[in-house]
Amino acid sequence: MSRQPKHLAVAGATGAVGIEILKCLEQRDFPVSELTLLASARSAGKTIPFRGKEVTVKELTPDSFKGVDVALFSAGGSISKAFASHAVAAGVVVVDNSSAFRMDENVPLVVPEINPEDVKTHQGIISNPNCTTIITLMALNPMHHAFGGVKSVIASSYQAVSGSGAQGIYELEGQVQAIAKGEPLPERKVYSRQIAFNVIPQVDVFTDNGYTKEEMKMHYEGRKILHAPDLKASVTCVRVPVYRSHSVSVTAIFNDKPTVEAARAAIAAAPGVHVIDDPYADIPVFPTPLDSTDGDDCLVGRIREDLVLENALTFWVVGDQVRKGAALNAVQIAELL
Repeated sequence: MSRQPKHLAVAGATGAVGIEILKCLEQRDFPVSELTLLASARSAGKTIPFRGKEVTVKELTPDSFKGVDVALFSAGGSISKAFASHAVAAGVVVVDNSSAFRMDENVPLVVPEINPEDVKTHQGIISNPNCTTIITLMALNPMHHAFGGVKSVIASSYQAVSGSGAQGIYELEGQVQAIAKGEPLPERKVYSRQIAFNVIPQVDVFTDNGYTKEEMKMHYEGRKILHAPDLKASVTCVRVPVYRSHSVSVTAIFNDKPTVEAARAAIAAAPGVHVIDDPYADIPVFPTPLDSTDGDDCLVGRIREDLVLENALTFWVVGDQVRKGAALNAVQIAELL
């Protein structure tokens, strides 16, 4: 596909990621000849501004894709499974933001700064990886190439409540306000425990091996994106009382001996990721979630040689999971097309 204007569809247009996709399309001047916004029947008829005009949302149906070139899906796995095939049958290339097709061997799983060439293998569907996987690999990939390949990863994620959608934010806000006023906490609807002033070491459901589905995504998706079939990842995902942007603490073991200086140089030369790391400044310099919120790039700091494992570095990476972890990555895939 050329950079001629395209008829673009966004499925799940009224959700947080859908709205962010529209923002990215505007900011990056994506060549849109026509825009079709799709959502559930209850959202049909709403209008969303795009490039100075109000675009009316239509109900998503199997017949929604006539004349569409590219469809960005961000409405959940069940919706993707139900409607992506109809889009492909209509000649549309689908960029899917759910987990529905990520591990399908016929569907490329793409982070444009890491494996853009995989887009060429698509058969109608391209998958967006999990947000925590994207943020972690944006920092890890330059070191993966610099130090003879990554062998294994031990990581803990600190995931913002916006990863649960708007309801996660509302639940945190409601609890904080109730505690500040000395009132009883409102009924929990999103999390199994109080999230205000607390952390919850569970994101997603548990699997038979004791890890959650979210934690296993980095293990399997990392192998596919990096083309590293032997990569192993042991991950603990934690929900924290932060509104937006995920953080990940990573220890990575490489085939060759790494150095902090070479790691910083490799990251500095890579697109979409920056080093913010000066622990010996008067006020130590390192990135926090707020530093990455509403930004395109992932930020890396606290890079140091691991004291336990050989050929290992430990580092900290933050990124806006709504943007680079979802909407922006999907738009970048569409740009690759």
